[in-house]
Amino acid sequence: MADGAMTATFLAVIGGASLLAVTARRLHPSDRLPSLEGWALADRSLGPVWTWLLLGGTIFTAYTFAAIPGLAYGNGAPAFFAVPYTVIVCPLAFVLLSRLWSVARRHGYVTAADFVRGRYGSPALALVVALTGILATMPYLALQLLGIRAVLTAGGVYPRGAAGDLVMVALFAALAVATYRHGLRAPTVISALKAVAVFVSLTAVTWLVLDRLGGPGAVFDGAAERLGGPALLLTPEQQPAYATLALGSALALLMYPHVLTAGFAADGPRTLRKVSVALPAWTGLLALFGFLGIAALATGVRAPAGGAEAAVPMLVDRLMPGPLAGLVFGAITVGALVPAAVMSIAAATSFVRNVYVEYVHPTATPKRQVRIAKAVSLTAKVGAVAFVFGLRDQDAINLQLLGGVWILQIFPAVAVGLFTRRLHPRALLAGWGVGMVAGTFMVVREGFSSVVHLGTGPEIYAGLAALVLNLAVAVAATAVLSRLGVPRGADLTDLPSRLSLRRRPETGANTP
Repeated sequence: MADGAMTATFLAVIGGASLLAVTARRLHPSDRLPSLEGWALADRSLGPVWTWLLLGGTIFTAYTFAAIPGLAYGNGAPAFFAVPYTVIVCPLAFVLLSRLWSVARRHGYVTAADFVRGRYGSPALALVVALTGILATMPYLALQLLGIRAVLTAGGVYPRGAAGDLVMVALFAALAVATYRHGLRAPTVISALKAVAVFVSLTAVTWLVLDRLGGPGAVFDGAAERLGGPALLLTPEQQPAYATLALGSALALLMYPHVLTAGFAADGPRTLRKVSVALPAWTGLLALFGFLGIAALATGVRAPAGGAEAAVPMLVDRLMPGPLAGLVFGAITVGALVPAAVMSIAAATSFVRNVYVEYVHPTATPKRQVRIAKAVSLTAKVGAVAFVFGLRDQDAINLQLLGGVWILQIFPAVAVGLFTRRLHPRALLAGWGVGMVAGTFMVVREGFSSVVHLGTGPEIYAGLAALVLNLAVAVAATAVLSRLGVPRGADLTDLPSRLSLRRRPETGANTP
């Protein structure tokens, strides 16, 4: 059970997040008329510091901070694939996000599907990009709730039964109200508290663990005894899976609507490049969380069967004084609120721009678009809560694993499309379909494992294998359609038709 000091600190952190959400309107207040760009992207007004806080707080979710140490606790070295994966994201973001921002700002695009619609002139391709993003985001949103519940239950902060469910509903209700009123500004201001709480609490916990266990050498030696030595090192057989999982996850991350939404809210491409250079500071946090999973092994923490993500909360509860433990649990809870809010905003925006306006109400006014987006965002949060309470935790995890494979299949249309338009939109549709089916089949065949065997070869990431097949089909189908003279849609993006390294003029608030 949680002691009074732990509970008080935890509630203070949550209360601080709620107060910050109330003040969200003060962040770049705008006298403009209501618009989807203003609600979903904070009028594209966030400078480097706010963008770094929001993007880092969105990418590094509460479930990530629970799952990675849990994987380290149960499997050792393979868990640390997340460190190179998040490092690879940084140069990709440096190039892709800044270029995509420039095109989106110039043409008023709010989603990746907007860009695809303008680049290829294909409503069908834009629709599958939008629906894939929504489909991949919803289980990810539910996982934020699962992360909160797993961490707080292990720490004794989450009440059992109906009382605990009411706590979860209350947390998300406060988030839903703030997001409904202020849009992206609400998670932006909360991300500042998340950064402070996570950096301070994790640094303190790591220092105390090292002090009590006798340094990093003692931690790894103790963990090696319990895991059996080699488990703390990658075997040659594990290296292909490790490498492909890191690369594929990095490519997939930048395709998620919530990450692109956070990036589009920046005030210019120069801001995004600065933020990309500074993002590895968040990666350092992830590495420390993984180290705490190893420390939980070394101290003899016994996580429940099938609940390895509880190892670090149990370690914190065992070794840390009450106030510090409460700060850690509060930080992880706030850490879930930021990405959950951005995910619901991104899913709602994709639905409004690329489904509702495109196919239901083409003449919808900006005010009506905002009203529909708010309603859909609220519905997404309610759906996530219902999903968590109505289905097994493993169902959400399985769907999220599939979501990572699915979202990777829009990479050719979005990322490759930024640099060349040679791939035919119908060929991209065919490649997407093949990649979705093949990726889903591989994951389900392996019992919902994202690492699969291809014949007698080594294990590799299913999403990357499906992407290679996707690209192969897209290239082959493009050749066939070109020979047949099948016309393409018009390109409205002003981008060159083939890869170009010419420096283009930047647009944005921070352009000299």
